[in-house]
Amino acid sequence: MELANIEKLVEKYLNAETSLQEEATLKNYFIEGTIAPHLQEYESLFCYFSNTKEEIFTKNIQLETEKPRGKKLKWLSVAASLAVLVSVFFGSQEYEKYQQKKTFAQVSYALNMLSLNLKKGERVIAKVQTYENRINTILE
Repeated sequence: MELANIEKLVEKYLNAETSLQEEATLKNYFIEGTIAPHLQEYESLFCYFSNTKEEIFTKNIQLETEKPRGKKLKWLSVAASLAVLVSVFFGSQEYEKYQQKKTFAQVSYALNMLSLNLKKGERVIAKVQTYENRINTILE
């Protein structure tokens, strides 16, 4: 086969652009034994493919039989259910504590604002009383 044609086919093969017929041509070229020195690196690739087609797997595969998992699966589901129940119980308690703290903070804030407004009112009433006392002393 013409060397230039083989080089083009190898280039096409490396770019994954060859057809099955062109790949067969390349395989035959590399199996024949008269390979150009600069294409020697591809010989093992194409010879590998032809050699592996002839290999046969002869070992027996021993498959393990499945053991009954009924008891393990049963206990695993019971443990998972208990874990969910415990987490829901403790989670609800923590949520209630959080709600109580939140409510306490809101009530505390409201009472603080009420206290501040009452103190302002006391100061104003004290001034009014002082004014009233002075007027009463003058009128007497």
